[in-house]
Amino acid sequence: MHALPVLMHKINMTKDYDYLLKVLLVGDSDVGKHEILSGLEDASSESPFCSGNAYKTTTILLEGKRVKLQLWDTSGQGRFCTIIRSYSRGAQGIILVYDITNKWSFDGIDRWLKEVEEHAPGIPKVLVGNRLHLAFKRQVAAKQAELYASRNNMSCFEISPLCDFNIRESFCELARMALHRNGMERIWRNNKVLSLQELCCRTIVRRTSVYAIDSLPLPPSVKSNLKSYALTTSQCYNSLNHNTKHKNRSKTPTSSGRNSCNIA
Repeated sequence: MHALPVLMHKINMTKDYDYLLKVLLVGDSDVGKHEILSGLEDASSESPFCSGNAYKTTTILLEGKRVKLQLWDTSGQGRFCTIIRSYSRGAQGIILVYDITNKWSFDGIDRWLKEVEEHAPGIPKVLVGNRLHLAFKRQVAAKQAELYASRNNMSCFEISPLCDFNIRESFCELARMALHRNGMERIWRNNKVLSLQELCCRTIVRRTSVYAIDSLPLPPSVKSNLKSYALTTSQCYNSLNHNTKHKNRSKTPTSSGRNSCNIA
């Protein structure tokens, strides 16, 4: 009896993301995967019942869309990578982590990669060299890692949780690869926002008329830009409607091409 209100509450809640991706962090137990997750300011643990293998969530902005990542730390447990077999189901991305100051951890990537390809073939992968702030102790050259990643069709990043360097960039790259692989890229392509100014113009013009722009508490230069944007948008809309009506009246088809209006 009490489950129904809870269920309805969950249904009515608005999602705080546009896409949800499950990502596994794999690598030996001493490469600093926990450092990467603990350094995320907006990360929150959502599986407290799962000891040792809990995931954290973080949200990134990609092409104007909110992408929520479930980041699963496999903790490097098991010589034969049994954790991968359990948690690879439903995963959309893999982050292979090694320590640039530990060559043994880089050599172990081969084992992890083999296991990933066996249980999650074709999933986008990113190779991450952790602890760049300890570069003076480096045992793995950046060029060596880049060549390895290139041979295995992966992107490559060297990161530092201590300096908050390249972590978000590596997540964004993996998310972009995952969305592209699943055919989601085409969903937002037509709605891509070219600049913050255009985003503001779209939002304001959508909620007011051309004649009401003068009454807005904005600088004259901004009002001028808004008017131009609104008029251009209106002209494009009218042009498309006119062309559509003209096509419908024609007895013979003219062209199979589609009209488009791009606002610079």
